[in-house]
Amino acid sequence: MKNIAILMGGYSAEADVSLKSAATVVECLDKNKYRPFPILITKERWVYTDPKGQEFSIDKNDFSLTLAGEKITFACAFNAIHGTPGEDGHLQAYFALVGVPITGCSMYASALTFNKRDMLSVLKPYGIPRAKAYYLNQGDHFSTREIVKAVGLPCFVKANRSGSSIGVFKAYNEKDIDEAIEKAFEVDSEVIIEEFLKGTEVSVGVITYRGKKRVLPITEIVSQNDFFDHEAKYEGKSQEITPARLSDEERKKVEELALRVYNLLQMKGFSRSEYILVNGVPHLLEMNTTPGLTKASILPQQAKAAGITLANLFDNAIEEALNNDQ
Repeated sequence: MKNIAILMGGYSAEADVSLKSAATVVECLDKNKYRPFPILITKERWVYTDPKGQEFSIDKNDFSLTLAGEKITFACAFNAIHGTPGEDGHLQAYFALVGVPITGCSMYASALTFNKRDMLSVLKPYGIPRAKAYYLNQGDHFSTREIVKAVGLPCFVKANRSGSSIGVFKAYNEKDIDEAIEKAFEVDSEVIIEEFLKGTEVSVGVITYRGKKRVLPITEIVSQNDFFDHEAKYEGKSQEITPARLSDEERKKVEELALRVYNLLQMKGFSRSEYILVNGVPHLLEMNTTPGLTKASILPQQAKAAGITLANLFDNAIEEALNNDQ
């Protein structure tokens, strides 16, 4: 039986979502094959909490644990941390150094996709459709008039390195833009301002499953709010329709583009990317490499529609990580 560390928590506002994802992984893993250890990672401590509520610190020198005098090592770390440090390359680099396989993509692919501006810039030479954008770093002088000239109104102001729609605002005028930029800089020191794309929003999972890259059934996002914000995502203010109500031609275009982006970025493991279809053409918004993993989350919904159980989905992620490490 393999010891598996289920990584949860993290340093961002997405920590609560991570705890729910990790709980689902612990619940669904095959206990005849794996012995799961939920490991909370915060800035203050890395700990395992036993069923009695007692905490045991992780030895960061080799990512081990001592229980009742026995040293516990791990065959694999299952990454269920959304945001930093689980989705931005930091933990991937650490586990590479200590020699413990971790589920998901490489350090570089993780860091690149977490930075929306950098990912979109890398893909630009390949002609991947995207929204017009304007970039700002904290401290930059800017003119809202120039921003409007570049991206139009309304537009979206986004914290560049953030997930779960945290630090994302829709602006309808120059005053809105100023206020949104100020709020976005509270989340990240980099901001991306994008044109509003009017169309159908879809989310598509691409995974490596049983050694083959596979596009999962597409989910259509219909938000009750002005856009697919944090409330819409996590407080039931949206419809997530799987499979999406697309024509065969639209579905084929999304699938082909999502797979192409997955390959161009040399992805492994899970990915969930977001697109807006404008006049039948999918435009890439962003990619998540540690998507939500609760039973209600989008990627598990898509896996279920594809006939993949959560037990098999999570088992596959671990086996892929173990095989990549050989």
